[in-house]
Amino acid sequence: MRAALFSAVCAVGLFGVVVTARAEPPVVLTLRGDESAATIAKLVNALSAEGRQVEIKLSDSANQVAPQPSAGPATAGTSSAAPAGAKTPQPASSPAAAMPKVDDMLPAQIDALIDHVIDGVDYGNRAIPEIASLPRDWAAAWERNQNGRDRLSAGWRIVLTLALAVAIGLAARLACARWFARKRRPKGEAFTPRLIAATFGLAEDVLTIALMLLVVRVARNAWLPHSDFAATALTVATNGAAIGAFYIAVGRFLLAPGRPERRLMPLPRADRHFRLFVLYSIAAPIVVVSILLSHHVSQGPLPVAGLIAVTGFGMALFKLWWFHDMRHDLAALILSGAERPGLLRRAAAAGLAIFYMAATVVLWAVEAGAAMMANGGRWTQAAALTETGLVILPILAVGVSSLLRCRATHRVIIGHATPLSQAAAAAAGAGAVGLVWAGGFFMLARLWAGLLLGVSSEQFVAFSRQVGGVALLAFAGWVLLVFLRSFFDSYAPRHYATGPGDEDAVPDDLVPSRLATVLPVLRGVVLAAVVGLTILVVLARLGVDIGPLLAGFGIVGLAFSFGSQTLVRDIVSGVFFMIEDAFRVGEYVDTGRLKGTVEKISLRSMQLRHQSGQIHTVPFGQISSLTNASRDWATIKFNVRLDHSADLEQARKVIKKTGLALLEDPEFGPHFIAPLKMQGVADITDSAVVVRLKFTGKPNQASSLQREALKRVYRALNEACVPFASNAVTVRGADGTLQNQAAAAITTVPPPTPLAPAAA
Repeated sequence: MRAALFSAVCAVGLFGVVVTARAEPPVVLTLRGDESAATIAKLVNALSAEGRQVEIKLSDSANQVAPQPSAGPATAGTSSAAPAGAKTPQPASSPAAAMPKVDDMLPAQIDALIDHVIDGVDYGNRAIPEIASLPRDWAAAWERNQNGRDRLSAGWRIVLTLALAVAIGLAARLACARWFARKRRPKGEAFTPRLIAATFGLAEDVLTIALMLLVVRVARNAWLPHSDFAATALTVATNGAAIGAFYIAVGRFLLAPGRPERRLMPLPRADRHFRLFVLYSIAAPIVVVSILLSHHVSQGPLPVAGLIAVTGFGMALFKLWWFHDMRHDLAALILSGAERPGLLRRAAAAGLAIFYMAATVVLWAVEAGAAMMANGGRWTQAAALTETGLVILPILAVGVSSLLRCRATHRVIIGHATPLSQAAAAAAGAGAVGLVWAGGFFMLARLWAGLLLGVSSEQFVAFSRQVGGVALLAFAGWVLLVFLRSFFDSYAPRHYATGPGDEDAVPDDLVPSRLATVLPVLRGVVLAAVVGLTILVVLARLGVDIGPLLAGFGIVGLAFSFGSQTLVRDIVSGVFFMIEDAFRVGEYVDTGRLKGTVEKISLRSMQLRHQSGQIHTVPFGQISSLTNASRDWATIKFNVRLDHSADLEQARKVIKKTGLALLEDPEFGPHFIAPLKMQGVADITDSAVVVRLKFTGKPNQASSLQREALKRVYRALNEACVPFASNAVTVRGADGTLQNQAAAAITTVPPPTPLAPAAA
């Protein structure tokens, strides 16, 4: 009975209710082989008038085979059941032969399946009125109970058993509530802490359910010792309730109603969908238990078939409405898995709810037609496992992906992640998710191959080996592609473009390493090569001759190289620039005609950002020489004009003191390599003594350091009363008026700045 309940609940799955009614012993109809179709039809209709199945056999003298529409071609001596309303089989015109080709069998099986669905729906509709006889059958079965004939009745024993199980389960749950409550608090917002906390909650629920089942088993053996309808009803009901409770526990594990900090599946309106899931988890076991117990007490297959038709259609309608209601939530859940969803993810988000609704209709139709098939149990099992797999596979794939991504993020946070480890983690995640999907699809393909294509286990193993080789190569290519993409992306330099007025706001780590500059250039070439090689290897594995393809690609490449000599020159020049490490992204370069900061490097050219904001695209082939102003260090020299009366020694000390102060400044000090100092007198003119200052700093901070040094030197020399040079002219003459006029004329001339740049 437990195995029957398990099969029934598996058939419920997450899409529909399927329970195979108990079959009555079939009526055997033996044919000579020369009867007409009309005669066979009359015999079958007469024998199946009360819903009995008819088994058609050929006599030993018959040399021809009667093919059964539900089981495909049959050999001599085999039989199949034909329920009421089934189509009459026609005698075959040739002996049994080998299995037909897949191309011929699949359309035939689909046509036969459609016919069975129509017959099954009609058979279920005709059986619905027979449901009215079930209460009478239940009452008659309950009167035959052996348990409870003395002392306490069987009903009260069942009630006390359930009450005892609930009491002991709740008492044990309360005893461990504090410990589980502490464990259910996640220690972080990442996926792994939430998974650990949710797992403890699931363990608490499962242990409670298991304890209640154990108590029911012990009490049933003690209080209901006889194997009658009461014991069967208790066993079936408690097992159904346990499976429904397990469904609810899984819903709490994934959706965590009222506890968003522990939620594993961030589904919008999660609380609403959990309530609907609880409703389904209660209704589905009630339906299954009712069908199984009706199957146990019914006097014929029609009442159970009618009950299955009503409940199956009702559950299918409920799920269709549920999937339509959650279509936007499913789309939001899928799109939340990526910052920038790609085309495939957006298509999945838009069509997942429609796919589930279509699957619900198709599988309900298969389950309805299974009642009219001789091997309907296999079709029912395949439909049930498909229903469950279509929901469980995405959850497992997303869970595995989230767990591995959380671990990789944790390694990045603690500083243990390298580009190689990040790429390996991405490849491991892709491989794990791919294995989940591949394993699920393999199991589903194995289920349906024998039903739709008539493939035996040995044939499927041989076929799967051939397909598995191709799939393994394609899968390896996909994992390698994910690894290389992640590896290249981890080395990709951050895009940086200075805005107006921010030309000095340059971070220290702007200039990437040489490898980080070269790898993004090769990214497209390497990824294209991996994709191309994978396609060629897969085609070769499939038996396609790739020799002409390789020869054609070679000819096209040769013609392309001859016709695009300039492009080839640009690419070759760029390769040598990369090998010689002439520049990197973020460095300031001068190509002779154009200058600017390197913002982007491609296989053919580079883009320079000028100080004024313009973007220059320079092909590598047009660069004859290149000056890099951002490599290692930069020495800045500038002049200061002092008056002839200035104390040069005092000026030297003041400038040296200013340089030491700059070194101790927390903002500018780390950018100095050699401190600011005065080199000496660079020139003596009629109006000034020109002294030269210099310092060495990081190239990307040279301009800001020079401006800060000039500002502080000017202020320090003024505070030390060291005079700057002036172009003021004193005119001496006998006529005071002319002297005053000359002085007035001189004052109209603005004095030049005392700080002059150094000569080149």
